[in-house]
Amino acid sequence: MIHEIYMSPTKKAALKAFDDFVELFEAKYPKATNCLLKDKDQMLKFYDFPAEHWKHIRSTNVIESTFSTVRLRTYKTKGCLSRKTALTMVFKLIQAAEKNWQRIHSYKLLPVILTGEQFLDGVRQAA
Repeated sequence: MIHEIYMSPTKKAALKAFDDFVELFEAKYPKATNCLLKDKDQMLKFYDFPAEHWKHIRSTNVIESTFSTVRLRTYKTKGCLSRKTALTMVFKLIQAAEKNWQRIHSYKLLPVILTGEQFLDGVRQAA
């Protein structure tokens, strides 16, 4: 059901799926639904950006893959590090990982976003 919320083609459809989710699970999981309700606007903010960027905004893959590399290496060398060497190693691991990061699709839209132009459901609005 959560998949239906963030993969909806429009914000209106996402809000309906969100409301359905809360209605279904609020009695069973009140703390979780309250947490979602509290941050509802921030969670659906990506609908105000170009649709080409949604793939990147929705994904946590870059963060997860980078930190899994760092976690693996620091775990294997857990007793051999001082604070300085740990920071140096983490910096170098992240620097190496960023070479595999994917460029943002439609990166040429970034200046348009920075000028404050409005997008509704991923579509640029006429001024």
